[in-house]
Amino acid sequence: MFETLQQIDTAVFFFINMTLSNPVTDFIMPYVTNDTGLRIGYGLVMILCLIRGDAKLRWMVLFSVIVLVLTDQITAGLLKDFIGRFRPCQSFSTDTINLLVGCGGGKSMPSAHAANALGQALFFSLYYPKIKPYLIRYAVLVALSRVFVGVHYPFDVLVGSLIGIIIAIIFVKLFDRFEKKFIEKKKVKLFDDEMVDKFYGV
Repeated sequence: MFETLQQIDTAVFFFINMTLSNPVTDFIMPYVTNDTGLRIGYGLVMILCLIRGDAKLRWMVLFSVIVLVLTDQITAGLLKDFIGRFRPCQSFSTDTINLLVGCGGGKSMPSAHAANALGQALFFSLYYPKIKPYLIRYAVLVALSRVFVGVHYPFDVLVGSLIGIIIAIIFVKLFDRFEKKFIEKKKVKLFDDEMVDKFYGV
């Protein structure tokens, strides 16, 4: 059973990584999957939410940081070494796969990128349904980019995505309770709203 799943996973990897490869994806995917770009983008958006958001959104930012720490540490810090699966770029020569970025020395299962991206996208999209399609699509693109660039198998991405989704759902429920108990009753504040509004001339 395990060998069959591994064969399917490998076959799907080569289909995405090699068969679907084209000049457009070869150009775009390394940028989509880039760690530095993702971190800077996430940081800037969170800072903007803290400065311009209402009380609810500010607290959501802090909860989202906890979600990010958990998805990242559970996948990269715990499960990768425990499972010990080699990346496709570690198992196959660069002549047989389309490797677009550095392979890295870490293990393959599960994908931390997928967990982080899906965790953040689902956490925010459940509260802001209007932007849900954009967040989910972008998160899926980030997850798939890991296969396109040759550093993860599809099952790595799938497992990572499931971990991100589960953690996001748990924290959505926790935030719901926190919001009803504290935010709606204005028992806790991150910033003084009037002070922030005056600073930005709102």
